Amino acid sequence: MGSGQVTDWQGKNVTVAGLGVSGIPAAKALHGLGARVTVVNDGDDARARAQADELEALGITVRLGDGATLPDGTDLIVTAPGWQPDKPLFAAAGRAGVPVWGDVELAWRLRGPGAAPWLAVTGTNGKTTTVQMLTSILKAAGLRTAAVGNIGVSLLDAVLGEEQYDVLAVELSSYQLHWAPSLRAHSAAVLNLAPDHLDWHGSMEAYAADKGRVYEGNRVACVYNAADKATEDLVRAADVEEGCRAVGFTLGAPAPSQLGVVDGILVDRAFVPDRHKSAQELAGVADVSPPAPHNVANALAAAALARAFGVPPEAVRDGLRAFTPDAHRIAHVADVDGVAYVDDSKATNTHAAQASLAAYESVVWIAGGLAKGAEFGELVARSAGRLRAAVLIGADRGLISEALARHAPEVPVVDLDRTDTGAMLAAVQQARRLAQPGDTVLLAPACASMDMFANYNQRGDAFAEAVRGLGAGA
Repeated sequence: MGSGQVTDWQGKNVTVAGLGVSGIPAAKALHGLGARVTVVNDGDDARARAQADELEALGITVRLGDGATLPDGTDLIVTAPGWQPDKPLFAAAGRAGVPVWGDVELAWRLRGPGAAPWLAVTGTNGKTTTVQMLTSILKAAGLRTAAVGNIGVSLLDAVLGEEQYDVLAVELSSYQLHWAPSLRAHSAAVLNLAPDHLDWHGSMEAYAADKGRVYEGNRVACVYNAADKATEDLVRAADVEEGCRAVGFTLGAPAPSQLGVVDGILVDRAFVPDRHKSAQELAGVADVSPPAPHNVANALAAAALARAFGVPPEAVRDGLRAFTPDAHRIAHVADVDGVAYVDDSKATNTHAAQASLAAYESVVWIAGGLAKGAEFGELVARSAGRLRAAVLIGADRGLISEALARHAPEVPVVDLDRTDTGAMLAAVQQARRLAQPGDTVLLAPACASMDMFANYNQRGDAFAEAVRGLGAGA
């Protein structure tokens, strides 16, 4: 397939794998460019049929209930990012020599002349927050920008729409990177690496390799986490443009070519004239909301990417001050009787929960849900010294209970043995009983929510509602 100009697409037979948030826009965009589009989808329910009717009215062919068979004459497959690489459709494509692109690859190929460069962010945790911080900083510098990818504006809309951008802040998942072989960012960051989605990737090595694709062909900076050697290893393995630099971020004092923290100040020793002898003050830790350690790390990564793009120091400060985090991300709900109640329902895996627990000295921890194959021993062992008590709910709470018994036997544990939605109220009431003034009651479940709630948002809302009940004297 060529560079993606309209003439390249006339009469091309493109198979789009999967209806949904990426498949439908991709099908419409390709059809509009003159391609002959066939959409294949595993499911054949009422929602899929309604989506199919909408596409077929445009002249797009849709095959429901058959996502395994490669349509005859296919020149290219464009897949939804969640489709696993071992699906029969892709095996058939491999045998036929048909390339497979994801939605990110398609958007990259469809960029026009003079298109906005991409500042890309990936990692196991913190991607969305970092991209939102980066967008806020870029806007503070007066740049036309948007948060795109796994967040905000769809990449295809950003690339094909009429709005002009100076630079895009792009959140990329490991799934999206797997299917984006020709992506070449201006600069990119891998925030951290912890086991996640291993059922999809097949191994930790494959997962890391897909994350590392974000560095391929970077022009200015590969930003890595100095506290996570695996991210630096990915930089070393990447094939980048000549002159591209490795730039680390650290919560300690920065070495040359790093951003870090000195006496409560975020400082830059990478994008300054003499990084061996001087540093540039960017912002205060107090300008980061909330100033928990892992969130300061996110801010440093965002600042590094912005500085790589030439953003002045004051824009970093102003952008961080203007940023407000999403709901359910270490969100302070209330103080009741000298105890802080914090909602981090978004901590749906052990890595995120560990970062959340590390932000507080003495915690009554509310945890549990669907473990998704996770193990909790390391999380508990690292966090044991901070735990006043634990209150467990959800389908896989027994796994956390076992880890607590093994690695923190002195910590009191309340096992509520409940998976109904009302369990959250009981959990908050138990946590209140266990907490002492100065403690933090922290909802950081380390698990997915779907055993009890529609999503992590609903779980966090239930926690906040229960806490507000306490404040009312419930």
